[in-house]
Amino acid sequence: MSSPVSKPRPWLLLAAFAAVYLLWGSTYLAIKYAIATMPPLLMAGSRFVLAGTIMTLVGRFSAEYEKPTARHWRTSFVVGGLLLVGGNGGVVMAERYVPSSLAALLVATEPFWIVILGWLWLRGARPGWQVVLGLLLGFGGVYLLVGEQLFAGAGASRAVLGGVGLVLLAAFSWAAGSIYGLRAGGPRSPVLASGMQMLAGGGLLLLLGTATGEWATVRPGGFGLAAWLGFGYLVVFGSLVAFTAYSWLLTHAPPARVATYAYVNPVVAVLLGWAVLGEKLTGTMLVGAAVVVGSVVLITSQQKPE
Repeated sequence: MSSPVSKPRPWLLLAAFAAVYLLWGSTYLAIKYAIATMPPLLMAGSRFVLAGTIMTLVGRFSAEYEKPTARHWRTSFVVGGLLLVGGNGGVVMAERYVPSSLAALLVATEPFWIVILGWLWLRGARPGWQVVLGLLLGFGGVYLLVGEQLFAGAGASRAVLGGVGLVLLAAFSWAAGSIYGLRAGGPRSPVLASGMQMLAGGGLLLLLGTATGEWATVRPGGFGLAAWLGFGYLVVFGSLVAFTAYSWLLTHAPPARVATYAYVNPVVAVLLGWAVLGEKLTGTMLVGAAVVVGSVVLITSQQKPE
């Protein structure tokens, strides 16, 4: 994999990783509150369009500003589509059927795809036996997380399994967008690049929500305070702060190292889901969570420093 363009200051790296680690872990809870009364795709699309508009305006007056080209917008739509429509949109839709803590634990599979795509797509080093073992353990952990649903009755269990499938596809889509963005041409300003990606991805989410008839379910008066607070938290902390930090890290740190946010996000999400929503985890699921996180550590610890 390519090395970062310049060596950033340590405190900037620390702040960016802290934002991605902690703030994104809490967004699963915020999503749960927001989609309780808001249509999921329109909520997600509005969140990113609003945040993207703010970021683009800020980027317009940054020292690194350059007029966006057609290539920049093409990159923004591809990356925004993979990260925000496939990645975030899949998680938002899935959280209608699965607990926020389980969604976060399943998103921890993203580093698996980062490693595989980095090898196949970026022609990185072939994964060693430790990485292969980590991949096998990781998918075994996913089975432990959702295995009980495989043997449950029909009806609700099918919806849960569908949600699990959506989260796994979302993790793959997010990894693909992250890898694609490394080689694609984007604006010099990371703020402008983030804003354009959010505008593109948010616009696509709004189109998808329109195509699926979500506007017919919009009742602003019935959203409630909790949903609006969740939406505001997602705009400010999930998008303006954490997504920008993630985009910046992808150009200043190795992708496998950036993907280590998957270690912390599930822990934050599980604790918040338990403390605030009363979500429960069985012993088997806790073992599966430990296996998934352990396998991610095993995989990324084998990546050479870049």
